[in-house]
Amino acid sequence: MAQRFHKMHGLGNDFVVFDARVAPVEITPARAHAIADRHTGIGCDQLIVIEPSTVATARMRIWNGDGSEVESCGNATRCVAMLLGDGATIETLGGILDATITKIGTTGAASVDMGAPRFDWDAVPLDYPMDTMALPLAWDGLAPIAPPIALSVGNPHVIFFVPDTDAVDLEAAGRPIEHDPVFPERINVNVATIESRSRIRLRVWERGAGATLACGTGACATAVAAIRSGRVDSGVTVALPGGELVIDWQPGGTIRMTGPATHVFTGELDMDAFPA
Repeated sequence: MAQRFHKMHGLGNDFVVFDARVAPVEITPARAHAIADRHTGIGCDQLIVIEPSTVATARMRIWNGDGSEVESCGNATRCVAMLLGDGATIETLGGILDATITKIGTTGAASVDMGAPRFDWDAVPLDYPMDTMALPLAWDGLAPIAPPIALSVGNPHVIFFVPDTDAVDLEAAGRPIEHDPVFPERINVNVATIESRSRIRLRVWERGAGATLACGTGACATAVAAIRSGRVDSGVTVALPGGELVIDWQPGGTIRMTGPATHVFTGELDMDAFPA
C-alpha cells in the first residue's frame, strides 16, 4: 500500500511526517524503527504522525528512531505547524501547544508556546526525591562547572554546564546517562557552554535517537535552566550544531521557542515493505 509522507527538518533534526487526519496510518515501534533506518528505510531522527484531535487543530504523535514513542519534540512541532498553518494548536502527550508562522530573514519559521517547565523530581521524573536544580550525581566523562539540573519540558532533560561543549565525548557520556536507573523513563542529555548573557552553545544526546544536529526541547530545557540559575537572560539564542533557536521564558510562565522549519520533499513509500 502506497503511503504519502513529508520529509522535513528543523535545524537538521529530521523527520518523516505522515498526515493521518483523513485516513489512519498504522505505526508500531518495529515499523517506526524500520522506516527511520538510514540505510534500509527512509531515514530520520523521529517519525511523526498527524492525527485528528477533539481538543486541538491536530494531534501529533512522535516515535524516536529506536521505535520508542515519546511525549514531545520541539523541532517537529515547528515542522508540523508549517503543515497545519498559522494559529494551529497541536495536541501532544506532553500537552497542547500553540504555534504561529513567521520568518527568520527569508527562511520559513515557526514560534511555538511549549508550555510551562516542571522542576518537581517526580515530574521529570527521577527515581527518588532530590534537588533538581543541583542533582547530587556525577558520571564519568563529564566535568561540569556546577551540579547538573533536571527538568521536564513535556519530556525529561538533564543539563550539564561545561567549559567547552565541543570537548565532550557526547556518545560516551550520553548513552550511560540516558539509561541510568535514576531516570526511570530515560533522559535527554544536554551539554551546554554559556558564551554570554544572550548566547548558549549546546549539544544534545536524545533518548532513543542519539546525538542529533538540533533538539528543540533540549534548547528549551537548557535555556530555562540557565535563566533560572541566573546564567543568562530571557530571549537567549541557543546555538546547536544545526543552527540557532531563540528561547523566551520568564519564571512562572510558559516557554516560547522560535526557529526555522524546512520542507525537503514529499514522497510515497510502500507500507507493506515495513511490516507492523
